[in-house]
Amino acid sequence: MSEVKRTSSSNEGGRDVEKSQYSVADEYDSAAAGTPARIRGLETDPHTKLHRGLRARHITMIAIGGAIGTGLIIGTGKALAQAGPGSIFMSYTIVGFLVFIVMAALGEMAAWLPMSAGFTGYASRFCDPSLGFALGWTYWFKYIIVTPNQLTAAALVIQYWLPPERVNPGVFIAIFLVVIVCINYFGVRFFGEFEFWLSSFKIITIVAVILLAFVLACGGGPDHDPKGFRYWRDPGAFKPYIMKGATGNFLGFWSTMVTATFAYLGTELVGVTVGEAQNPRKVIPRAIKLTFYRILFFYVLSVFFIGMIVPYNSPDLAFANKAQAGASASPFVVAIKIAGISVLPDILNACILVFVFSASNSDLYIASRTLYGLASDGSAPAIFKRTDRRGVPIYSLGFSACFGLLAFMNVSKDAKTVFGYFVNLTTIFGLLTWISILTTHVWFLRARKAQGIPNSAMPYVAPLGIYGTYFALGFCILIALTKNFDVFVISIKGYFDYATFITSYLGIPLYLILIFGHKIVTKSKGIKPLEADFYTGKDIIDREEEEFLARKAAKMETSGANNAGWFYRHFVSWLF
Repeated sequence: MSEVKRTSSSNEGGRDVEKSQYSVADEYDSAAAGTPARIRGLETDPHTKLHRGLRARHITMIAIGGAIGTGLIIGTGKALAQAGPGSIFMSYTIVGFLVFIVMAALGEMAAWLPMSAGFTGYASRFCDPSLGFALGWTYWFKYIIVTPNQLTAAALVIQYWLPPERVNPGVFIAIFLVVIVCINYFGVRFFGEFEFWLSSFKIITIVAVILLAFVLACGGGPDHDPKGFRYWRDPGAFKPYIMKGATGNFLGFWSTMVTATFAYLGTELVGVTVGEAQNPRKVIPRAIKLTFYRILFFYVLSVFFIGMIVPYNSPDLAFANKAQAGASASPFVVAIKIAGISVLPDILNACILVFVFSASNSDLYIASRTLYGLASDGSAPAIFKRTDRRGVPIYSLGFSACFGLLAFMNVSKDAKTVFGYFVNLTTIFGLLTWISILTTHVWFLRARKAQGIPNSAMPYVAPLGIYGTYFALGFCILIALTKNFDVFVISIKGYFDYATFITSYLGIPLYLILIFGHKIVTKSKGIKPLEADFYTGKDIIDREEEEFLARKAAKMETSGANNAGWFYRHFVSWLF
């Protein structure tokens, strides 16, 4: 058990702030021992420390690139056919707002203390060690399942050109798995640079698709048909689901909240990168503040235009929803076919392949760093926080990569159904991650208030404060509880779909079992506001920040001001 001990007060932001520190078994005084202090959740030992090799452009690009994937390009098709354009526009806007609140909450904590353990460490340090334990393991479980799923999706995309009768999809799964393991193994600098260009390509593709959709809506396609809001009037903006009338329209809208949530999952991965970010107190808040504009541009505009150029009752859209993956399953390709363009489907399919490959690459990175964070937080074997000379947690990477072999299950048609249930399970884990981050932020703000730490002392403050966090927390819990409400309506399929029900909601009891099981075993208790530790390890981050800024200032003085860089930061970086 940790013993709380008080230290003297210091002046923060013009007010007296009472410091509280935790004296744990694995911490000791670096001054007395002559070696770096081991601080739970913040690694300083050369053998366990991550290297801060991710630059500002890497972090900002990964922040948005991690959330742009098949959920946006493909998943919107099913939602459009099920509920209509008005429903998906509303659901993507609402969930986008929730995502911004989650990111802002995470940003406030990460800017104050960029911990190696990421948001797992914040949950353990400011809220409850049991919450950090449950959050870390469920998040890791989510990504060791999503990674092989993305590898499978990549193999299925290739089937657009090479059917499985000609080449077994297992061949492509093996190739992609080896490549992403190598990219992650060669160090965070290599990974950051590689993912920067992949994410740049994804963003350029999305921008091009949005512009194409706008042109088609205005009648610039080969059919020269200005569609405007025609499909919003006929067949309509809302499609009834399960029931008729206004109730059916609402149920249709609510059913798309799950699709929107799935599309946004992964945005929070920027919280995993804080341990490897250069100057994280400036970079992380900047990436998070720009998230709002990116959500507005990439997501909301995409679903708005797709609702203008594809009717929800299109036969081509119904066919696309039966497709497994690739261009044939994208509503944007349906729009291209309606407009009479014949060349673009192959090009878009190639772009989707890059999307899926990038997602599998970043998913393996998140899985390895999450397991590393668990070990750093004392919730996993210590071997998983060991790093090599490049700062790569090789044991965490190797163990997480082993689960990529699950992708070979999908070579068998029978296993695809079972694996689909696992994917359904990971969606609830994504929602539980958001709920955990928001809960931690509530405790963080309560502790700040109790210890008298003002906004002026914070590098970044969530703009909507605790009330915005409470709102997002309540909404996320509501979505988690009702995400698969249609399984309760037997009339849809004529029977109770127990398999979907179990995989849709099993994550909730598993999450609670991890929390209370950890409490029973470790006898841990929640962190009281006056006992929350805001300062242990903060001096280490302060020194790193000062050294980085000093090197940057010296470099600027030597090379002079960069006008091109200034133009990029002020006029282009919000997009990229």
